[in-house]
Amino acid sequence: MEQKIDLENIDPVVLYGINESRLEKIRAQFPKIKIVARGNEIKLLGETEEIKRFEERLEFIKNHLNKYNTLSDNELESILCYKDEKATLHAGGGDVVLYAVNGIPIRPRNENQQKMVKEFGRSDLVFATGPAGTGKTYLAVALAVRALKNGNVHKIILCRPAVEAGEKIGFLPGDMKEKLDPYMQALYDALYDMIPAKKLEDMIEDRIVQIAPLAFMRGRTLSDAAVILDEAQNSTISQLKMFLTRIGENSKFIVTGDETQVDIPDKRQSGLAHALKILNGIEGISFVKFNRSDVVRHKVVKKIIEAYEKTDFFEKDK
Repeated sequence: MEQKIDLENIDPVVLYGINESRLEKIRAQFPKIKIVARGNEIKLLGETEEIKRFEERLEFIKNHLNKYNTLSDNELESILCYKDEKATLHAGGGDVVLYAVNGIPIRPRNENQQKMVKEFGRSDLVFATGPAGTGKTYLAVALAVRALKNGNVHKIILCRPAVEAGEKIGFLPGDMKEKLDPYMQALYDALYDMIPAKKLEDMIEDRIVQIAPLAFMRGRTLSDAAVILDEAQNSTISQLKMFLTRIGENSKFIVTGDETQVDIPDKRQSGLAHALKILNGIEGISFVKFNRSDVVRHKVVKKIIEAYEKTDFFEKDK
């Protein structure tokens, strides 16, 4: 029997190893078939049953890479040698949300992050609010990527109010992606931590991952999606109402923001502050309030936030 396999979404260098060191280990486990590897294609020659067994092992490897974004020599050997689905190795901790591209586990780092993970599981809409540096956006993206990888949703939609351009980006140079990139950089940074660059680019091209300004959400029904609105304090009341009413079947929405960093001209029109007041107590909506003790950035960030909280700056500015 002859079979050709396309290594879709797998980096051949990761699978084959340096100087094909890993490929030799794979060949040693399948002595009854000839394995010829060229780039993204593997050609198999041999017994039908052995080829089927090879395809099963390869599927385990794909699943492992998709889930953990890394594959060590020991993990490869375990996958090749196990006789059943235990070949997909244990995650190494029940609180791991996702494994980053570099293999580092992404876990909740404080009590409110743990609450955010829990509320995302039980509610269709989660508001995560509080000061900068508390990991709201990063964790929101991790939860969305996990939902996509687990097949709970079919796409990820990330948006922000493009305040600096007054939500009117048509005059900016470049194509749509180039116009949006400066406003979405924090979201891109998180995504590139969690999804290999080439795979992410393909997912954006195929619209599995969509990134757009808030104004572009009007008229859409967002179903089978993990949807994140970041910097929601810079949405107006009418904009946030529009966004929240986009929720479709089998969707999860996360709204993140900091009420003290409103950049729209009339701060009284901030949609986030308004929504937090009127939506409290509605079934299916959860609220996670972060504070300066939850800051996970550089230790000086906590001190900066504390210094600002001691002033009446924001009160005067309203």
